[in-house]
Amino acid sequence: MENILGYYLMPHPPIIIPDIGKGEEKKIEDTSLACNQIGREIADIKPDTIIIITPHATMFSDAIAISDEERISGDLSQFRCTNIKMDMPIDKEFNIKLGTACHLEGIPSVLVTTDLLKRYNVDYELDHGTIVPLYFINKYYNEYKLVHITYSMIGDINLYKFGMEVKRVAEELNRKAIVIASGDLSHKLRNEGPYSYSPYGEKFDRELLYNLERGDVLEAFNMNKTMVEEAGQCGLNSVYILLGAMEGKEIKGELLSYEGTFGVGYGVMKLKRQEAKKNYLEELIKHKEEKLERKLSGNNPYVKLARENLNHYFSHGKSLEDTSNLPDELLNEKHGVFVSLKKFGNLRGCIGTISPTTNSVGEEIIRNSIEAAMHDPRFPEVLEDEMNEIDISVDVLMDSEPCSKEDLDPKRYGVIVSSGVRRGLLLPDLEGVDTVEEQLQIACDKAGIDFDDDYNIKRFEVVRYKED
Repeated sequence: MENILGYYLMPHPPIIIPDIGKGEEKKIEDTSLACNQIGREIADIKPDTIIIITPHATMFSDAIAISDEERISGDLSQFRCTNIKMDMPIDKEFNIKLGTACHLEGIPSVLVTTDLLKRYNVDYELDHGTIVPLYFINKYYNEYKLVHITYSMIGDINLYKFGMEVKRVAEELNRKAIVIASGDLSHKLRNEGPYSYSPYGEKFDRELLYNLERGDVLEAFNMNKTMVEEAGQCGLNSVYILLGAMEGKEIKGELLSYEGTFGVGYGVMKLKRQEAKKNYLEELIKHKEEKLERKLSGNNPYVKLARENLNHYFSHGKSLEDTSNLPDELLNEKHGVFVSLKKFGNLRGCIGTISPTTNSVGEEIIRNSIEAAMHDPRFPEVLEDEMNEIDISVDVLMDSEPCSKEDLDPKRYGVIVSSGVRRGLLLPDLEGVDTVEEQLQIACDKAGIDFDDDYNIKRFEVVRYKED
């Protein structure tokens, strides 16, 4: 007997609520109709517990957060709406079982209380990523307890495994349950949207929804990394947990609506487990191992050198010394080099040099890869156990040239700002840096220069090498 009786992807645009939209909500009427359809379906199911995964409550970088007071409340006052309020009971028995299961399986999670959040000067409350989907459910049914989950950037496999534990706990407690992945799709569908337009936005939305409709879990987890980063979305990690809760059977999705009217993709979908058995976890782990093997045997000499150097450092306590076998391009050219380390898509270390400080690009990579891993003051030292989860990129800086603000393009050029001895650099084509003003502001902040003061500007191009 199935205990989880409904699986849904729902968006959370506050503008869809009439008191906030004030007529604008009519422009996304299909989304509203689809969300109301889900509300009625859930009312027919009459679940004991609704499990909702949100991106917008307090998020911990290293653990999934599970809200764990007796109740949780919130409103939409941040959107100038004071009459939409919710006060929901929490399924604490479910929480305790889920927290224990995660501990036993080595999945990072934490039970979140008011006292815990006070340490971080944030409130224990419902967020709009939860309130908006529940607004459509509570119209028709509210006799349920809530399991309120905020995902974390702990890696897609861990999120999937967490979803599997959600399913297991529902079965152990014999809970009649619903799982909702709250998440908007790309925020970059139009220049008039919250972010500048990216061609990756529509492509991401189309591919993710297509993969979910077909039940192609492997493809949903292995979409192009650049596309995912550039799409500016907040729903994929919620989906990873949702799919984990469906593990064990083949999956099929039904798209109820999709709209991008305001430059943000709103996808509403219900998913079902089919009769045929399927072990997706094994496939996901196997594919991840194959990706790691490609990293280790990759033919890009720049990132390959950085990884080999870090592996040598962890094995022998020192950098590579013999560079005689390096390709000529690494031995005979001199440039500044930045080495960046990312873990689960988040920056884990980045150190570089504006101009060459060694005899070759190869030596620059060797030096800066260790610096990025061990001496970036923003992060603790990288541990050897983390290396399998880290992606490495190497930026080789071309010569810089003086320019004016009008000559800049944050996607094509990096920027160096200087005033006296103060100097700040920002690489090009960084996620979230879409305008010249944003680029200059960050570079000035790094240099300790007032953005409105006079300062010198130089631009430069880079050749960026990434692991496959």
